[in-house]
Formats: sequence, C-alpha cells, structure tokens
Amino acid sequence: MLIWVQHHYLAAACHTCPGSCNPAPVGLSKFLLMKHRVHRSSLKTSHSVFSLINPQAHQSGLLQKLLQDDPAYDYDLIVIGGGSGGLACAQEAAILGRKVLVLDFVVPSPQGTSWGLGGTCVNVGCIPKKLMHQAALLGQALTDSRKFGWEYMKHNWGTMTEAVQNHIGSLNWGYRLSLREKAVAYINSYGEFVEHHKIKATNGKGQETCYTAAKFVIATGERPRYLGIQGDKEYCITSDDLFSLPYCPGTTLVVGASYVALECAGFLAGLGLDVTVMVRSVLLRGFDQEMAERVGSYMEQHGVRFLRKFVPVEQLEKGSPGKLKVMAKSTEGPETIEGVYNTVLLAIGRDSCTKKMGLEKIGVKINEKSGKIPVNDVEQTNVPYVYAVGDVLEGKPELTPIAVQAGKLLARRLFGGRLEKCDYVNVPTVVFTPLEYGCCGYSEERAIEVYQKENLEVYHTLFWPLEWTVACRDNNTCYAKIICNKLDNDRVIGFHVLGPNAGEIIQGFAAAMKCGLTKQLLDDTIGIHPTCAEVFTTLQITKASGLDVTQKGC
Repeated sequence: MLIWVQHHYLAAACHTCPGSCNPAPVGLSKFLLMKHRVHRSSLKTSHSVFSLINPQAHQSGLLQKLLQDDPAYDYDLIVIGGGSGGLACAQEAAILGRKVLVLDFVVPSPQGTSWGLGGTCVNVGCIPKKLMHQAALLGQALTDSRKFGWEYMKHNWGTMTEAVQNHIGSLNWGYRLSLREKAVAYINSYGEFVEHHKIKATNGKGQETCYTAAKFVIATGERPRYLGIQGDKEYCITSDDLFSLPYCPGTTLVVGASYVALECAGFLAGLGLDVTVMVRSVLLRGFDQEMAERVGSYMEQHGVRFLRKFVPVEQLEKGSPGKLKVMAKSTEGPETIEGVYNTVLLAIGRDSCTKKMGLEKIGVKINEKSGKIPVNDVEQTNVPYVYAVGDVLEGKPELTPIAVQAGKLLARRLFGGRLEKCDYVNVPTVVFTPLEYGCCGYSEERAIEVYQKENLEVYHTLFWPLEWTVACRDNNTCYAKIICNKLDNDRVIGFHVLGPNAGEIIQGFAAAMKCGLTKQLLDDTIGIHPTCAEVFTTLQITKASGLDVTQKGC
C-alpha cells in the first residue's frame, strides 16, 4: 500500500523533527480515508510504518489513538441527540474522516408539540426566545418613538409566531443540509442502548433498527419539568409549546423564577399581555442576587406582577370558557390564593433526557434525581467508550456555546489526536429579560464565599443610556458592577451589567477576563462615548465607600 502523508499530517507522527514539522498533533485518518480512499483495515497495517518514523510517537500511544478503528462496528461514532452540542461533535468527527450517525427524536410535549433537527436552542430555546424578546423590545421602541415623532402600531401574535417558525424551519433545513454535505448519517429515531456498543433506534412508526459503534456521545439535552399535580400536563404549557402557540396566550400566569420564567414573562408583558409570575423562593437562583432583584424590580415597574413565596399545590381546573383556575398556597404559612388565567406557563426547571435510554444496561452512571451524567475532564463517563456533552452534564453550565465547544473539542480529541479540553470557567451568559442582565465570573455572594469579603473590592454605578433620555425612560435603573480580588492585583473575577444589549457588552469583556483583566487595565482603556459599555472604563466608586452612584449627567 502506498501512503503519502501531507506535511501537517506527518507532523502527528514526527513531532520531534527539528524545525520541519508542525508540533501540534492533528488527525491523520481524514487525509488517508477521504483524500486517498484508504480502507480502514489497510490503515491499521500502516501502523508499523509510522512507528518507524518516530518510535516515541508509537510508545506514547498517539499513533494508536489516531489509527484506532474497528471494522466490526457499523459506525466509528454514534451521537444520540441532534442539538447544538451533538451536531457540533458529529460534524467535527466527520470532518476528521470518521463514519458518524446522528440519532435524534423529539417526544411530543403533553400538548402535542414537537420540532425538527437542532435541539432546544434552535427550536424552543435561545433562537425563538431572543426573537420574541426582540419583538417586545420593538414594542418598547415604538412607545419611545412617539417622543421622536413616530406613529404607534399594534402587535399581531400570529404574524410574529409565523415569522419565528419560518426562521426556525430554515435553520432545521440548514442543519440537515450541513450533515449531508459532511456525509453524516441522520436518522429521526429514538436511541436506546440494548447492550455494549449496540443501540436500538425506534422511529415514529415504531420500527426498530439496531446499530453498533466504537464510541457513543450522549447529547440528549433536557425537557421542561411539570408540577406533578392534577391538571398540570392537561392544562399547562411550557417553553416547548409557547413559541409555536397558535393563539395569543392572553392573561398569563408564569410559574417559576428561573431565567426561562423571567424571560418569557418579560417578552409576553412587552407584547402587551397581563402577566403574573409565581415565585416559590428567590429570583434567578445561582445568579448574583443583587442583580436578580434589580431585574425583578424593573419588571414590576413595567407591569409584571410577582406573587412571592407561593406555589400551586392543589390543582388546576377549567373555569369559564378559555380560562384556568389556579389555587396556590404560601410557602411561609397557611395563606391560600386563587386566580383565573387564560394560560399557565410552567418554567420550574428542566430534567435531563437520560432515564429512558437504557444506560443501566451498559453501566453508565447518572444522578438518579436529576438524570445528569457525571463525566471526567474529557467528557468521558464511567463507561470508557461513552461520552456526553451539553445540558446532560452534571455540574456544568447549561449553555449552547459551551455544548458546541465541548462537542467540537471532544471529536478532535477522539479522532484528531488533539489534547485541548473545554474550559468551563468564566463562561459569559445573558438573561434576556426586558432589561437584559449579562454576567461573567463570580456572583458577589460566591466571591465572598470563596475569597472572603475583606479581600474583595466591588466597584459599581448606575447609568442612564443616552437612547433613553429623550424618551424619558427610567433614569438610574441600569447598573454596572465588577468584583475585584485585591490579593491578585485587583484582577476582575466578577463582571455584571444590567442594561440594553447586555450580551453585546459582556462578550468582549469576557475575552478580556480570560486574559487576566485587572481594574487598572479597565482604567487604562479609553471608552467609546456615548455608549453603555464605557461605564466600565470609568468605575471609581466602591461599595465599601458608601458613596452615591446615581448618574447626574451624560
């Protein structure tokens, strides 16, 4: 067999050659398998050839990892779950020359809602949420525009949902096309392990087919949790249903205080609906609580009603036509309340889709309560050939960009000889409430817990976006805060902003934090005027000083 190795592929085997080769180990299999159509069995026979090139590479196991294949299996990799993380992993593995299958199946919600390829983010999460958030912002902009001389317009729910669903449909098709271009097999079937290295795929008609693979990646994500009381699945909707709802929800009760709950409540209120949020304990658990309360306060000022310390404990039942009766009880005493709503939206948390996959048949351990999967620092489960990425991971951020990054890096480690691991530290995120909240790093509570209050300096200020001034919008509502570690050259360990376009603000500063951003570096940076982000380059007031942080000029 004639094997010709391109410069950067040869580098994987002869990384010690002085000056002549790229020292980073990269995938050899793609070049041999796709460029020259070398059969996998022939690829294995070449092992001794490359061992002669560099015995150290052979002894380290790098060559074996690059060339490992088992023709006894149908696929090199089967990815279970067609969301952002799973698709990223599958496509990267295919780019590296591996034979890959994606299994994806959406079990319809109790209301009958299902969707296409792309997972939660594309279909019932980030994308439709942000678009409907934008619709609400446009409504606010129309209100503001009257001060600038524009006429007022009325919102149409049907027009919005149709446009959102059309965009989602284009993304679904784009994913399928991308898989086809990369020669990734895609089957719309539910995957369930039946034995080691073997999975059963069941389609919507109940037809079963079994497939085998050398490696598996679990990327099945999560689905909304229900209350577990009479009438919840019959009468309530979740975020699975909201974005394609064929009618305007009307007077809505949102149960929950998670970011999903507040985001949905926020854009529904922004579209002019009567919205109530029922909160069991605190807003945005796990986030900085000062920022969370500011988010809630802004929403209350703009028409969202909050029922604090209440949970629906009895039942939900139909009232008059088109209305639901909800009975709730206080978490702090015997008080009960009753309300009537057109729609009840549950956003009380999400459960991992792992408990009906047959994982127990192959010994994969999961958290029995949450369904989360414990993994090591390379996303490997306790079963060596089974990996997991995305929202199913225990103790990791549940964010689309994290899943995508982890999926790509996992494929590169498995099939490209790369070593880079996903960095789960200092991951920026944004809550798309009416007034957006962006953060990166520690909350103030967590920073105090880890570093002690006396070792921290917190700089903060209120600010008034210029765009809000003419419209007479809320002055001194937007808020900026950084948390610095005094023992580490005032390194910024927590970055928080509440204001318009918080996501666009936080992204660049998150990159700076990766590079060791300090307070002095912020002070040395010239801000862009007039912008919201510039406030971080002029922060001078500390919480410890007790000085007034209200803004009194532009």
